[in-house]
Amino acid sequence: MTQTASRTDQRSDQGSQQHLRGGGHNGGQITVAEGVVQKIAAMAAREVSGVYAMGSGAARTVGAMKDIIPGTSASSSQGVGVEVGQNEAAVDLDIVVEYGVSANELGRGIQRNVKSSVERMTGLDVIEVNVNINDVHLPDESEGMTSGQGSGSLSTSTTTGRGGDVRVS
Repeated sequence: MTQTASRTDQRSDQGSQQHLRGGGHNGGQITVAEGVVQKIAAMAAREVSGVYAMGSGAARTVGAMKDIIPGTSASSSQGVGVEVGQNEAAVDLDIVVEYGVSANELGRGIQRNVKSSVERMTGLDVIEVNVNINDVHLPDESEGMTSGQGSGSLSTSTTTGRGGDVRVS
């Protein structure tokens, strides 16, 4: 689905000029597809140190299976959901955190990086970035610990600035 970033009017004392969000000068529209916002958000989230993987357990399993089948690959926007309006976007992320990393600090870092990257690259106003931490990656036994999935017994919700939650489950 493709959404349109509509033009906004800015008036000055010397007359009226029409400007597009994102830098257009001669009228018209700038269209940003949801898939574009998803990819930008996914890349921005992966740039933050401490993110091991993205997606829920089922999505990661399907992605791993796609990686071993010739001619297919896992989605680069796995674990990312977006809603794109005319001038705004909201982002939902499902991630796996590296063991030992502060979940709240990681979540806040992801929120900042995703918000700034999407706004800079699309001109859309990101109204919220929700980070759902679904699992923790434990080092392999060869690294001195047993590997496995998180128990899911900790639940935290933090609201930041203009919206967005960091949830650990």
